[in-house]
Amino acid sequence: MDRYNPIAIEEKWQQHWQAQGLDKTPEAQDKPKFYALSMFPYPSGNLHMGHVRNYTITDVIARVHRMQGYRVLHPMGWDAFGLPAENAAIDRGVHPAKWTYQNIAQMRSELQRLGLSYDWEREVATCSPDYYHWTQWIFLEFFKAGLAYQKESAVNWDPIDQTVLANEQVDSQGRSWRSGALVERRLLRQWFLKITDYAEQLLTDLDQLDGWPDRVKLMQANWIGKSTGAQVSFKTEAGDELPVFTTRPDTLWGATFMVLSPEHPLVDALTTPEQAEAIATYKTAAAAKSEIDRTADDRDKTGVWTGSYAINPVNDERIPIWIADYVLVEYGTGAIMAVPAHDQRDFEFARTFNLPIKVVIQPSDRPLDAATMTEAYAQDGVMVNSEALNGIPAGKGEGQSVLAAVQWLEKTGRGKGMVTYRLRDWLISRQRYWGVPIPVIYCPECGIVPVPDADLPVRLPEDVELTGRGASPLAGLESWLNVPCPSCGTPARRETDTMDTFIDSSWYFLRFTDARNGNQVFDPAIANDWMPVDQYVGGIEHAILHLLYSRFFTKFLRDRGVLNFSEPFKRLLTQGMVQV
Repeated sequence: MDRYNPIAIEEKWQQHWQAQGLDKTPEAQDKPKFYALSMFPYPSGNLHMGHVRNYTITDVIARVHRMQGYRVLHPMGWDAFGLPAENAAIDRGVHPAKWTYQNIAQMRSELQRLGLSYDWEREVATCSPDYYHWTQWIFLEFFKAGLAYQKESAVNWDPIDQTVLANEQVDSQGRSWRSGALVERRLLRQWFLKITDYAEQLLTDLDQLDGWPDRVKLMQANWIGKSTGAQVSFKTEAGDELPVFTTRPDTLWGATFMVLSPEHPLVDALTTPEQAEAIATYKTAAAAKSEIDRTADDRDKTGVWTGSYAINPVNDERIPIWIADYVLVEYGTGAIMAVPAHDQRDFEFARTFNLPIKVVIQPSDRPLDAATMTEAYAQDGVMVNSEALNGIPAGKGEGQSVLAAVQWLEKTGRGKGMVTYRLRDWLISRQRYWGVPIPVIYCPECGIVPVPDADLPVRLPEDVELTGRGASPLAGLESWLNVPCPSCGTPARRETDTMDTFIDSSWYFLRFTDARNGNQVFDPAIANDWMPVDQYVGGIEHAILHLLYSRFFTKFLRDRGVLNFSEPFKRLLTQGMVQV
């Protein structure tokens, strides 16, 4: 018996299968469809065993369904923009495009030698103008819908990669998901996508995902973070309103001080001359801390009194206004009412600065004395010292104090019931080169003007100097930067930030259905035929990033009339990791 010669035998039969078009996606719709997909890789240069594990799983699934009589779509592509290629280019003196396409060629060759049954005619690379043309088109659809906007915001700054990060790209230790650097906070004007408009849909539609792991759905639900309560406006003695959101409006009568974020827009106006130096020093120190540092439960509470007072709207009591770094300007309203008797964080702050504590919930088994309390009481009981709520059982159920408080606030016009979410709008600006140019033009006459569809793609120029110094090198390329306004012809300039690479991966599974379409993002009829993906395989580390963003894009494109479904992936398999 001849010895098995893998090089000769595998190459021979792979060539034969390719000539037969064995893995080509059927165009006829005479059989049931099956879309098998693995999360596409970043082209880093070589495959590793993690790639092989992931792609073998999907390949087996695709082959089984072909044998069972399905028409199968099983594509492969490249998540090819991003900081690693740009950093490699800076380190090695090689252009990111050259580096990326070399790596793609190497990894494609390795995947083909493995014999995986991909339809290579549908291959895409997100750094190709043929692909990012439509990434820009989707951005402009968001812009037209009022869901892509600019604002000045306290953002996460990666001091190593010299760019901003979305909240989802910072880990629980306050470090960059990519570089590992401790993230800093900076105030910058940036582009956002209004994912918060879809918060409720993203949360409730998790119930439709029967083929997803419960762990992934729970992670998304916790990240979206729905809270039900009320919004109430306190007023400063100067007449300015300080709205707060609280999940326990029944404890409003126990609020004995207010705390604002150091970045709150009213801080300077509220600061008295005597407190100005202390406030300025504290604001500087807070700006240097990460969100994780600022909100950690086990750290000592710090803060500074502004010198001003607010009026509690439920009892007209005069209470001091402080700033403290544990309150974040981008969460809620950037201001809280502090109820130290019934919130541990507020209790610790009150004890640190000798602020008053007022009990408004009494337990049934013992009386609470504010003077002798050693910790906040955060359990159920009976409402006291709360006027209209006195004697009502404390809690969030029917007939209990929270609902009663909301009804009283709305009846008296002092507040209203409200739902809020932990989810923040998606920060997509990146101050680096190797990414999709944001297709807008700044005109001194017209303001922000979208690039006309006919002028897409806005191509990423290749003749740039890469520095990695925290500003896009596109800003120094005058020949690319300066353009006439598409609306009025006035000399104008392009946006120099590029998009977060998670934008690219939020719709690639749709492009695979019609990958060679040069006239539109994809033919809706073709995409609606193949989608949703029947089996998706990838790492659980993408539960909050890629998977949440992909669901958002799908729902948005549905609302733009392009898609007729709401969820992109029917079944999700998180394959785990290969550890050495």
